[in-house]
Amino acid sequence: PANFLSQYQAAVYAGADSVVSVHLSSQMSGTYESALLAAREAAIPVSVVDSRSVGMGLGFAVLAAADAARAGASQAEVVAAAEQVAAGAHVLFYVDTLEFLRRGGRMGVASAAVGTALRVKPILQLLDGKVAPLEKARTANKALARLVELTVDMVGDRDMSVAVQHLAAAERAEEVAAELSVRLEIADIPLNEVGAVVGAHVGPGMVSVSMAPRP
Repeated sequence: PANFLSQYQAAVYAGADSVVSVHLSSQMSGTYESALLAAREAAIPVSVVDSRSVGMGLGFAVLAAADAARAGASQAEVVAAAEQVAAGAHVLFYVDTLEFLRRGGRMGVASAAVGTALRVKPILQLLDGKVAPLEKARTANKALARLVELTVDMVGDRDMSVAVQHLAAAERAEEVAAELSVRLEIADIPLNEVGAVVGAHVGPGMVSVSMAPRP
């Protein structure tokens, strides 16, 4: 909370009259609660938004909020932009093993043990702000192909932003992004590596696809 409060105070010094603070899912981290505590002590109004997502599921909500703020929107309108995009976001991801999710407390011990014993390659999703199983495949290639199919089905004919992320799996991610670019007719799909916090929970080999409605 003290770190957040110092950032909110820095915004005051920079001339801000309000803050919209958008964060990863409260179901996966205490970050949102820390921001709420700091918001109560801030010298200006602070709206704290729970994206109920992570990675670029969160990122698209932040970008929508920033675009609205730059366009001169009110604090309430900026919050609404972030919440609209966050509510429509979907995050799907493939991991080589469930072990890292188990260690980080994001997957039950029994589920992880069964997945490891059967040597299945899981496709997971964020559901209600938490990691949940979606499908499984026998090989990494089949799982990644299915990840593309599921994304194409979810996007359909809607106007959505799509991004691909990975951890130590650039080649895999590039192939997924290239296939999605063709299938969805999106020229530029952002592709990057996740940071250390997300990476610690998913392990190397992870590839994710985030989708969100354009505001």
